Amino acid sequence: MPDHTERPLRIVIAGAGIAGLATALRLHRDGHSVLVVERAPARRTGGYLVNLLGAGFDAAENLGLVPALRERDQGVFTSLLVRADGSTKLTMPASLAEKSLGSRALTVFRGDLEATLHDALDDAVEIRFATTVTAADDADADDADGPLRVRLSDGTVHDADVLVGADGLHSGIRDLAFGPSTEFVRDLQHAVAAFPLAVAPEGLPEQTASTYIDVGRTAAVFHPRGHAPSAFFTYRTAIAEADAADSPASALAAHFGDLTGPMHDVIQGAASTQGAYFDSVSQVVMDAWSGGRVVLLGDAAWCVSLFAGHGAGLALAGADRLGRALVEHPGDMGTALKAWEAGLRPEVTKHQRRARAGMARFAPPSRLHLGVQDLTIRALTAPLVGPALLRLMSRAR
Repeated sequence: MPDHTERPLRIVIAGAGIAGLATALRLHRDGHSVLVVERAPARRTGGYLVNLLGAGFDAAENLGLVPALRERDQGVFTSLLVRADGSTKLTMPASLAEKSLGSRALTVFRGDLEATLHDALDDAVEIRFATTVTAADDADADDADGPLRVRLSDGTVHDADVLVGADGLHSGIRDLAFGPSTEFVRDLQHAVAAFPLAVAPEGLPEQTASTYIDVGRTAAVFHPRGHAPSAFFTYRTAIAEADAADSPASALAAHFGDLTGPMHDVIQGAASTQGAYFDSVSQVVMDAWSGGRVVLLGDAAWCVSLFAGHGAGLALAGADRLGRALVEHPGDMGTALKAWEAGLRPEVTKHQRRARAGMARFAPPSRLHLGVQDLTIRALTAPLVGPALLRLMSRAR
C-alpha cells in the first residue's frame, strides 16, 4: 500500500485507555495528526494493579514515561496467604518479590498509568469523549490506496490514513471492520471483579496484600501506600457473561458468600462501590491485526487476559512498535503493518499460552492443584529452597 508523498499521517484512534493513549502519544511525537475518540463520558480512574516488565518496561522507557511512573510506583507487597476466616496461613515477604522482579519493573494502578499517558499528551491531541466510530468507508471507491472516511457519532466526518481500534476486548472497530466478536473472542469461563475500597480491612497493614485461594476462586485485597485500597476477585464459571450482566455484589455474594472475617465485610460493601470493574475473562485470537487502513491494537487485537499479567505492557509495546514500524517503512503502510505484527505476534502468542496454562494459579481446578500450589508457595519462603526457585523463575522469564 504505497504512499509516495510520505506526508504526516492522519490518524483516528478509537479508545482512550492505555493502548489508545500510548498510540496517540507515540504517533503524535512522530509528527502525525491524531484524533482520539472514546465511548465513555470521561477518562476512567482506578482499576487494578498492573505490572510493567520486560517489553512493557522497555516501551514505557521509550515513550518517556518511566520518571513519572516511578513517582506512582507501588513497589512490591508483603503477601499474606489467608484462610476463609481471614487468619494468616503463610507470609511471603516483599523481599522475595523484589528478587524475582529486578530493577526494571513497575507496579502501578491502571488508572495511574492512564493518567500518566494523558499528562504526557499535554492537550496536544484532541480527545472526544462520549463519541464512537459509526462507519469507516473508502473516501474514493476508485482509489484502493486512498483514505478512509471515518464517521463519528457526533456527526463529524474525517478522512484518515489509518483507523486504530484500541477500544478493548469489546471492540466496536473490530466488529465494524473484521466481523462479529464471536469469531475472535474466546471465553475462558472465568469472571473477574475489581473495585476500590473506602478503607482497608481492619488489621491489614500498608503495602500488604491479603489473598485467599480456593478451588475455582481467588479473593484478594491490596493496601498500598498513599492510595486507596482495592479488592480483586476471580472465579471459574460457565456463565461469566450472565454474571457480568448482573450486579457485582450479587455475583460475589453467590461465589464468595461463605467467607468470614475481613473478606466478608469487603464483599458486603461491594453493592455500594462506585467505579467497580466486572467482566468475563476472555482472550482475542485473530489471524491478522490489520486489514486495509484499519489496525487493531491492545486488547481489541490480542487480549491475553488478566491471567497473563502483561496486558498493559503489551499495549504499550504495541503502540511503541507501531510507531517504530511506520518510521522504518515510510510511505509503505502495508509493509509497516506486516513488520509490526510479525515482530509482536510471537510475544503475544507466548503470553496467551501461558495465561491458559496459568489459570490454575488463580482458580485451582481441584484440591490436588490447590495443595501443590500451597507447597510451591511454602517452598518459595524456605531459606534454602526459595532463592534457588526464584533464580529459576527469573531465568525462565
